[in-house]
Amino acid sequence: MGYAIAEAALEAGHEVILISGPVKLDPPRNAKFVSVSASDEMFDAVHRHVGNCDVCILCAAVADYKPARVSPVKIKKRAGNLSLELIPTRDILDSLGHRQNRQFLLVGFAAETNDVEQNAAQKLHAKNCDIMVANDARLGMESDENELIILFRNGEMRKISRASKTILGRELVNFFLEFATKTFDKKNEMITERT
Repeated sequence: MGYAIAEAALEAGHEVILISGPVKLDPPRNAKFVSVSASDEMFDAVHRHVGNCDVCILCAAVADYKPARVSPVKIKKRAGNLSLELIPTRDILDSLGHRQNRQFLLVGFAAETNDVEQNAAQKLHAKNCDIMVANDARLGMESDENELIILFRNGEMRKISRASKTILGRELVNFFLEFATKTFDKKNEMITERT
């Protein structure tokens, strides 16, 4: 979905910084592309570039957990079970949402398997986002189609019926632009009176 949104934003004439982990997709030609391979690299890259953004869209979590220790050598197979200790990764969306004097629109995504709208609304408020885009993960993450629920901080909600990611990307860019226009004043400063 992130690549489809990046393509749509470029088509609409916006500058795009695309920070991506390993995927089997070619990055859009005119985007500034930043490749990362680990959650800490993603955290650092996002924080390094977010100051240059009017809208920051986080489409997919890298991972919620990572191994507590990384072995420098191959762990050999042995008899019996092997347990790995996992620790939480740094939460990029939460760190951006609670950033002091944030001057960009923050959009998060919630891939849910149950209570999609309710869980997305909770995430919207907990992470202090302006917009949360929710989808039912059971529809298939690898599919080129999806349907979305868009929740706005002001309580507004919109739905986009099942469509290709290309069409969804264009629709989302339009929604984000519309909301950003309402959120920022003519000096490109965030209007702090939110409902």
